[in-house]
Amino acid sequence: MIYGYARVSTIEQTTAPQQLELQNYGCDKILLEHGVSGSVTDRDVLRWLLDNLREGDTVVVVRLDRLGRSLKHLLETIDHIHKVGANFISLAEGMDTTTPTGKLLFSIFGAIAEFERNLIIDRVNAGIKSAQARGVHCGHPYKLNAQQVDLLLELKLQGKSPKQIQQLLNISKATYYRYLERLST
Repeated sequence: MIYGYARVSTIEQTTAPQQLELQNYGCDKILLEHGVSGSVTDRDVLRWLLDNLREGDTVVVVRLDRLGRSLKHLLETIDHIHKVGANFISLAEGMDTTTPTGKLLFSIFGAIAEFERNLIIDRVNAGIKSAQARGVHCGHPYKLNAQQVDLLLELKLQGKSPKQIQQLLNISKATYYRYLERLST
């Protein structure tokens, strides 16, 4: 089965030009999605299409941006199509994963997306290191404020049991020992 998928972002727009191109290509069934932005990843018609694809089917779109706006979402969607044994064709970009050139193009897109993810991870890690060097706490907020930490130490010095201190400060066992470890360094 050759499925055509057409999408427009607003109700006022028409899918007619896309439908015509998909009909001319020879799609057996054309699925239309109206009033849904490409940035929305959970679309009813697209979900139905992906859930009902079978091995040997083909999904055809007029342009890649009709399937999704982010490279990550496009790659995840096309990867899902391939995992069920179906093929993908984008008419405007000439991407046809049934051909060696189309497979190469898809692999290049995948490599670019992986490179982009790695750059983002590197930037985030550099930002965290920079913030920590300036004394900024990164991560979950501290459970106890400075007065409560002082109280924890005072109660421990008074000989209160860990269980009693945890109950008084309303903290977990893990939090109690984390603060003791932090204070000992």
